[in-house]
This record gives sequence, structure tokens and C-alpha cells, in this order.
Amino acid sequence: MDWTTEIKAATARTSDHVQRTPVMQSRGFGLSYPIEMKLEQLQHTGSFKARGAFNTLLSQDVPTAGLVAASGGNHGAAVAYAAHCLGHKARIYVPEMAGPAKIALIRDAGADLQVVPGAYANALEQAQTYERETGAMQVHAYDAPGTVAGQGSCFAEWQDQGLAADTVIIAVGGGGLVAGALAWFGGSRKVVAVEPETSCALHAALKADAPVDVEVSGVAANALGARRIGSICFDLARQQDVASVTVTDAAITAAQTALWRERRLLVEPAGATALAALMSGAYRPAPGEKVAVLLCGGNIAPDPLA
Repeated sequence: MDWTTEIKAATARTSDHVQRTPVMQSRGFGLSYPIEMKLEQLQHTGSFKARGAFNTLLSQDVPTAGLVAASGGNHGAAVAYAAHCLGHKARIYVPEMAGPAKIALIRDAGADLQVVPGAYANALEQAQTYERETGAMQVHAYDAPGTVAGQGSCFAEWQDQGLAADTVIIAVGGGGLVAGALAWFGGSRKVVAVEPETSCALHAALKADAPVDVEVSGVAANALGARRIGSICFDLARQQDVASVTVTDAAITAAQTALWRERRLLVEPAGATALAALMSGAYRPAPGEKVAVLLCGGNIAPDPLA
């Protein structure tokens, strides 16, 4: 696939529907070097997921049965929002572990919300059953070309904003976001994939040289809790020999706290996971290496202003 062409098309297609999120340079967080951050938690519905959702809906014919999606929370909110904006009906399946803030976000967007026991994999199973029974269009959270190209638009946008980093550090769940980065940069910049120790589908897949099922738990599980890495992400990560590191829940929480206390940036645990790799030393840049961090989501639970 010509990913550059697909991502350029996605960027043009979605430009009137997504936010151009800001970039900031920052020192602090106990680091001896500056970092560049892109604030994607300020995207519609509080995460980068709106990019993939809008690209998918705008690039395909939506059937009369509407849309269906499974989500740990952020993807469901994005699909619900995009469907509402574009006049489509949507059914969203989420696991109970999505938490009240994300569940409320999806409900407020007007989707037909179905909360199911278990984890993301259980929600996906029910969404696939609904797809087969009704003919609704499945909007996959991470393992579909339209989703990956949409997420790739984030990095095309960042580059247009003057991204100067040698290395871009990205949190990974199912792999749609990091796949978008790998697809756009094509090896021109180093990409570091960061996962919680307790939810590390990509790390496990690279170690096994094939996607494998992993156990999912921890503070970021409702956003980074995919049981198996997406095949698109795995293939790109293996081709480009991506750097893969893991961080503890304590490191994630420390980064989340530092973002609030030092910069008044309120992010969910997943949104702090990339920074946690630098603060904890899980990834140590070489002398002179310029580093950028993507803050991917801000749907903190419970909602601090609820």
C-alpha cells in the first residue's frame, strides 16, 4: 500500500472535521533535555481517535444499517461523534472497564451504547456479531487501513507544524496510532513504541515474531488494553525494526501527575504513557538526540469537573 498517498488523502479529507492540535516545546519533568509535545488530547472527544473515525466514514459508503464499533472508550466516543456530525446511526460496544467518564462521553454523542462484561476483546466479539446480523459497517479501532491512514494524518500535520525531532515517542494499545506514525515517516524518523508492562501486545508480538494474545490490566487498560496487536501495526513495526519499551503503572501515574503539576496538562494514563518512558529511563535518548512525545488522550476518570 502507498501509505504516503493514503495519509495525504486522509489529511485533506478530514481537515474540515478535526482539530489542528497545538504543539509545544517544554523543559522539565526531571529531564536534562527539552522535548516537543503534540497535544492530541485536545482533539474532538479528547483523543486522536477522531481522525481515524472521520477518515473511515468519509472514505466509504455507509450502509442504511449504520455503523458499529467496539472500543475501550476513546474510539467509541470518536465514532459516535463522527457519526452524529455526518448523520449516521451508530451502535457502540464497550467493556465495563471503559469507566464512567468514557461511557458518558459516548452516550452524550447520541450513539446506541451497549456496555458488556469483560475487556475490549469481549466488546469486539459482540460488535462483530451485530455486524453479521445487521449489515452495519464495522469501524475497527486500530486494524483497518482507513483507521491507520486517519491516525497517520496526525503526524503529517505535526510535520507541517515544523516537527524537528529525530525520535517520536508514542503510546501503543492496538497499534493504530503508532502504525500511522510508521506509515507516514517510513523510517525517516525513529519511532519508539511505549506500552504498560501489564498491557503490551506489540512488545510480546515482536518478541514472539508473531501477534500473540496477552493478558490486559493496569491503570491504562481502558485505552491501551488490546489483547492482540493489529496486523497492520505488527507488519510495519517489524519492517522498520521499531524500538519497543514498557513502563510500569507507577511510571505512568508519575508522568500523568507531572504533566498536571508542571504544565497544567490534564491527560488520562494512556496520554502520559509516552512521557513515562522518558521520565522512568525506559527510553534514554542519545546525546544530542531531539525527542518528541505525543500526548494521545485526555479522558480522565472520574471527570474532575463532573
